[in-house]
Amino acid sequence: MHRWQSGRVKRSVLVRPRSSRAAVGGSHDGLLVVRVRQPATDGRANVGVIEAVATALGVARRDVRICAGASSRRKVVEVDGDEAVLAAAWQRLVEGG
Repeated sequence: MHRWQSGRVKRSVLVRPRSSRAAVGGSHDGLLVVRVRQPATDGRANVGVIEAVATALGVARRDVRICAGASSRRKVVEVDGDEAVLAAAWQRLVEGG
């Protein structure tokens, strides 16, 4: 799901829990890859996803939400902020940079 909304970016991500380091970047099947150190148990990986995405996009953690897929590796993440800035930053991350 790739839909832009005014002041809000809602995009699908692929989470790789228990990674050696937290990182956001690259793509798999068109999804942004989010690597987190936390295991996928008791919602701990979801916390890692929010922190990693917020850091990568330069927004506060409170501006990032998981709106679908809380128990799946494929999640839909919603980020509040300037749409143009977020769209450009998201594209750079997908391209691996």
